[in-house]
Amino acid sequence: MIHQSASAVILVRPTGFGYDPVTAESNAFQQVRPDPDVQRKAAEEFDGLLDALRHAGVTVTVLDPADPTAPNAVFPNNWFSTHADGTVVLYPMCAPSRRVERDPHLRQRLEQEGGHVRQVLDLSIWEDRNLFLEGTGSLVLDRVHHLAFACISPRTSEPALNAWCEYLGYTPMPFLATMDGTLTGQPVYHTNVVMSIGERFAVVCLEAMPYPAEREELRTALAEAGKELIPITLHQMNHFVGNMLQLRGKGNGGSPAFSIFLSETAFQALQPDQRLTLLRHGQLVPVPVPTIEAVGGGSVRCMLAEDLLRGD
Repeated sequence: MIHQSASAVILVRPTGFGYDPVTAESNAFQQVRPDPDVQRKAAEEFDGLLDALRHAGVTVTVLDPADPTAPNAVFPNNWFSTHADGTVVLYPMCAPSRRVERDPHLRQRLEQEGGHVRQVLDLSIWEDRNLFLEGTGSLVLDRVHHLAFACISPRTSEPALNAWCEYLGYTPMPFLATMDGTLTGQPVYHTNVVMSIGERFAVVCLEAMPYPAEREELRTALAEAGKELIPITLHQMNHFVGNMLQLRGKGNGGSPAFSIFLSETAFQALQPDQRLTLLRHGQLVPVPVPTIEAVGGGSVRCMLAEDLLRGD
């Protein structure tokens, strides 16, 4: 049985965390914050997320970064993804500073943690052709209906999206999303900032999509997939409300219990009616990650690589 929401996740410690001016060129969420304690704060926020995941009954694997100085290593979902058929995909990264995050020993490390790896699909060679696709940052997947939503940006090439869908058997759903919702606005760097898909819901910033036809196509696809649409505003997108992830933990007696992980920033930006709607789909678990959000430009969902190799 294919599940939309994972019951296990993989995280990478932020040992070299810091501001990266290279990635900031395409990530409008990043901020320069001179702070001698930035790595200590990032480590504390990381540990807080670990505690919240374990408390929710989610299985967690923690890896050390392949390059301990990599400033963005805390966002592993961009350079690899796992799939229920035993496939691990390695992705072409836009910024050279992020390519050092790819761990050549990933397969061995995942198998040591009990994962069944059938094949590794290494797409990093696409970097030589300036074709980029940054994992489940670029791709927001409906795993049950095999739909791959992707907002096109410097980090998400449409030819790479189409080729990935050919390999994995998905239907591509490309669209434009910008920081201000206009045609001339800066493209949103990753799709998982614009939207999140759970078992029976989808959080989407339709205001970021300047083309009405693409908004309607997305609405229709989500409705046909049986998802309850929860629209969010541009203001909420800029506070990482779209960057949430539903996971399946073990509840009392070992029965599945859904949790929706998001940052404290995102939780505070939700309206009361939106919180009530989300609560129908799982317990909201807000985690404070203000340093990682401001300096790294990514939030809680970006820190979580779903582990689908263990089976359920």
